[in-house]
Amino acid sequence: MKRTRSLLPATTHALTALGAQIAAGRREHGWSAADLAGRLGVAPALVGRIERGAPGTAVGTVLEAAIVCGVPLFSVDAEELPGVAALARDRLALLPRRVHRRRIEIDDDF
Repeated sequence: MKRTRSLLPATTHALTALGAQIAAGRREHGWSAADLAGRLGVAPALVGRIERGAPGTAVGTVLEAAIVCGVPLFSVDAEELPGVAALARDRLALLPRRVHRRRIEIDDDF
C-alpha cells in the first residue's frame, strides 16, 4: 500500500496555482489537453493531473509543461532562466559542500 505524505498548505497552494497557470497558458494557445500531451510526450491524463495541481507528478514534467505553455518561472522569462541557474550555482559554490550537525556542549560541571 502506498503511503501518502501530507504537504504543507503553501505547497498545495503553489501546485494549484502553477497548474492553473499552465491550464490558462494551454487555453490561450488554443491547445487541447491532448495537444499539450503530444508536445510533452505524455498521456493526456497526466496533463489533467498537472493542471489540477496533483502532487506526485515529476517536477521536470511540470516545469516542461509550464515552459511550453509560456508560464514564467522564477518571475523571469524562459530566456532568462540560464542566468538564474548560473546565479544559483554561483551562490551554492560559496556555501560549504556539507553541513554537519553542531555538537551541543553540555555544561555538567556543577
